[in-house]
Amino acid sequence: MKKTFFTSESVMEGHPDKLCDQLADGILDAILEEDPFARVACDVSASTGLITVFGQITTVSTVDIPAIVRTIIQDVGYTDSDYGIDGKSCSVLIGLDRQSADIAIGVGSSMEKRLGSDDETDQLGAGDQGLMFGYACNETPELMPLPITLAHKLAEKVTELRKSGELAYLRPDGKTQVTVEYADGQAKRVDAVVIACQHDESADQERIKQDMLNKVITAVIPSELLDEQTKYFVNATGRFVIGGPAGDSGWTGKKIIVDTYGGYARHGGGSFSGKDPTKVDRSAAYAARYVAKNIVAAGLADRCEIQLAYVIGVAKPVSIRVETFGTGNIAEEQIEELIKKHFDLRPFAIIRDFDLRKPIYRKLACYGHFGRPELDLPWERTDKAVQLADGAVDLQRIPKHPNQAGDEFHG
Repeated sequence: MKKTFFTSESVMEGHPDKLCDQLADGILDAILEEDPFARVACDVSASTGLITVFGQITTVSTVDIPAIVRTIIQDVGYTDSDYGIDGKSCSVLIGLDRQSADIAIGVGSSMEKRLGSDDETDQLGAGDQGLMFGYACNETPELMPLPITLAHKLAEKVTELRKSGELAYLRPDGKTQVTVEYADGQAKRVDAVVIACQHDESADQERIKQDMLNKVITAVIPSELLDEQTKYFVNATGRFVIGGPAGDSGWTGKKIIVDTYGGYARHGGGSFSGKDPTKVDRSAAYAARYVAKNIVAAGLADRCEIQLAYVIGVAKPVSIRVETFGTGNIAEEQIEELIKKHFDLRPFAIIRDFDLRKPIYRKLACYGHFGRPELDLPWERTDKAVQLADGAVDLQRIPKHPNQAGDEFHG
């Protein structure tokens, strides 16, 4: 029996990088509310008492960016400068320009359209070149890897206890981390749990440790995954009073692994937050997850990773790659054939099918863009699973997977 370990982390809403992601996506949402066709590439940085908003935005909307920034900072819980930043009194600097005309040419009129295509779906070119990955596996009901799923749930639970006032000594910043032990590729137990939570100066560390164990860890992680060998680390330095942007500067897009699969799958490098859906870093990553999830839900593989690649100004992806890590029930080339038949991966189609011109993004900026059943995200649906399974039967005459039916897959 081969034993391995895998670790993933999550961060809480007050983590300085995550604060910046929420600000960027909050600004994006406000703009899309007034102007669904806006072009937005918004970056945010944070340091002690200072937020800087910069990038390129082309829009007919008129939004009060400083007011949006201050509201979100206070919603997160930064209402006192002692916490790391105060939304009421911090400085907000704005440095924005319009989208480059050279980029706009290719996005508004794709190469296919310029060559004479009258297909409406060909009109929009990719907003950048790049490669994107999507992933799914059958470790959890959400078809996500177990380590990142547990890490996110721990972070959400700590935040819930802070915001409800049940643990009044908690402050907005914090991180979680989970190490899962695998045996022959199957998750068997949780080997280590790490929680770092910002707290009031007067909080007792022993009480914090007991609260994290009794109100967070055992409330979130199934008891069968914990045993006497599981290791727990809570505020391992012994103190976490200085946090938020005062403890560490923040920047949009620095938590791309937290946003996706916790390192369990590859990443193309492009971040999500602050980008409108013409940027394939965001929209095509959602599409790749949708494809991978439907493949696993259809029973075509236990694990599936999809790579898409695009050229700026071109509608169709230049490559599609499937990797099933030896778990596929049909050849990867045949899965690629099914993808091309059942999924339209041009930016116009992705935006249309997922309705991405709506203000849905701030709620994605924490706790992951994937595996969020409470949000009913369109790229998390498994409505293509039956078609894929039936297509595989036609190709290989393999038995239908018992979990292929239905709009949602529950493991």
